[in-house]
Amino acid sequence: MSRFQLLTDDQWELIADLMPGPTGRKGPPFADARTLVEGFIYRYRCGIAWRGFPEAFGPWQTVWRWHRRMAGDGAWDQVQQRLHALADREGLIDWSVSVDSTIARAHQHATNVSRLKKGFVELQESADRAA
Repeated sequence: MSRFQLLTDDQWELIADLMPGPTGRKGPPFADARTLVEGFIYRYRCGIAWRGFPEAFGPWQTVWRWHRRMAGDGAWDQVQQRLHALADREGLIDWSVSVDSTIARAHQHATNVSRLKKGFVELQESADRAA
């Protein structure tokens, strides 16, 4: 088993019918759609650039082309929906939500609001002056 194999056999069987067919273009036939889909998942997981793609998934141009094609026709959305539904049924998804309420205060001089001699100009008032 390769360290790049990211889908279980059950997961692959669930989405195999969603893979696009031949495009009719000339060239060598592609051997393994599963490798490409695992390449998509690997890229999402690692956040790497397409050109930094590992050779284990094939040429990065081919993986990019398939990803663009599947994202464009909605097939990738269907793949994700099926996999999320399976993971939810098996209790593998934790649906708790975390909200960050951090406030980043800026110094008064960091704003781009113009000043009058007696203080700050309110944004609503500056619209009247501009007219």
